[in-house]
Amino acid sequence: MISIPTNPLSDGARAVVRRLTKEGFTALWAGGCVRDLIMGRAPKDFDVATSAVPDQVERLFPGAVTVGKSFGVVRVRVQTHEYEVATFRKDQAYRDGRHPEGVVFTDEQTDAQRRDFTVNALFLDPLTGAVRDYVGGQADLAARLIRAVGRPDDRFAEDHLRMMRAVRFAATLDFKLDPAMADAIRRHAPQIEKVSAERLQQELTRILLEAPQPGVAIELLQAVGLLPVILPEVSALRGQEQPTQFHPEGDVWTHTIMMLNAMRQPDLRLAYAVLLHDVGKPGTAKFVENRIRFDCHAGVGATLAEGILKRLRLPNDDIKAIAFCIGNHMRFMDVQRMRKATLCRLVGAPTFATELELHRLDCAASHGDMTNHAFLVAFQAARRAEPVLPKPWITGHDILSLGVTAGREIGRWKQMVYDAQLEGLVENREAALAWLRRELAAAGR
Repeated sequence: MISIPTNPLSDGARAVVRRLTKEGFTALWAGGCVRDLIMGRAPKDFDVATSAVPDQVERLFPGAVTVGKSFGVVRVRVQTHEYEVATFRKDQAYRDGRHPEGVVFTDEQTDAQRRDFTVNALFLDPLTGAVRDYVGGQADLAARLIRAVGRPDDRFAEDHLRMMRAVRFAATLDFKLDPAMADAIRRHAPQIEKVSAERLQQELTRILLEAPQPGVAIELLQAVGLLPVILPEVSALRGQEQPTQFHPEGDVWTHTIMMLNAMRQPDLRLAYAVLLHDVGKPGTAKFVENRIRFDCHAGVGATLAEGILKRLRLPNDDIKAIAFCIGNHMRFMDVQRMRKATLCRLVGAPTFATELELHRLDCAASHGDMTNHAFLVAFQAARRAEPVLPKPWITGHDILSLGVTAGREIGRWKQMVYDAQLEGLVENREAALAWLRRELAAAGR
């Protein structure tokens, strides 16, 4: 018997089951919510599986919305929460590596056999707390094992994305993959290319953001042969040596995995910036005076990352921000030698928080020297009472009125006087105008 928490989300899901049961139908909670409850986790949503067909569900729940009638799926609202109510079904043949050609409505035991993994194929009667397990899912939960329902080759042939989902569940739940299923993934790994970029990206993003140790998940993707197919640029980091005086941890792969595992509740931009920050190293590696160098690897990496992220169909704003962080990440070596104006621009950039955390992780997973990070944190704190990038006192119109007419020259002078403002060389607009007149005169303008 499972203890079921009482809250608006679970109460609504229980009410759906109670109504269906009262009308003589079998109705059970199904899938991930059952898995989470058995594990003592709070489900984020509840799905209901029932013997009622869509027309019967719609009749019992006014306002219900059909989202896949041919597949037996209806969305039901109870107060502010929505629940998917699906008729027990058996899938017909899969022809496209994603969708069945159709379904046949059936009973709960047959429905369990069509699901992907045993831990996701459990049912729970919320009115009694009794679990119904037709596939050995409870034993696999106890063993912390992700195992396919039936033959793993069949499950992956039906939907190729299930290979990524298997890794995601293993990573996010901290489970192991069933060895037979891991072998099946290796056999089917090339088929992952047939999955749409959007679906692949959704799974990869969830792995990076939800796994307690994303680096371990990336290693698992490599071990089962998926990473070389979906991200060959990251797979290529394996074995790429680095200078030991800066990277005592080992090759670029080890460094990247360590950074991923050290992330603290990352957002999408940081996670992908960490994953891809050194993809430019293999292509720029060269030996100079018996030392390996990676000249311009940040810029090369930014270009590669932009291509990778476009391939994965990330939003353009995220692509630009991530590529910018990667292209900039080596600048942090020089922050203590930067002019104040340059520092202000660095700290005032909209991507700075991501860049700073990328730098911290980069140092922590290599030489461990946090001097530059501490310097930037102190600089940022010292300027917290005022805007890091204040409004410029001098405009392009001001410069034009002083006789500078070429657009490019106006831009150059505007930046120079703004640098003087950031450096503290001028204290107000009048002083900035006086500084500008002097500099223009000295330049013969």
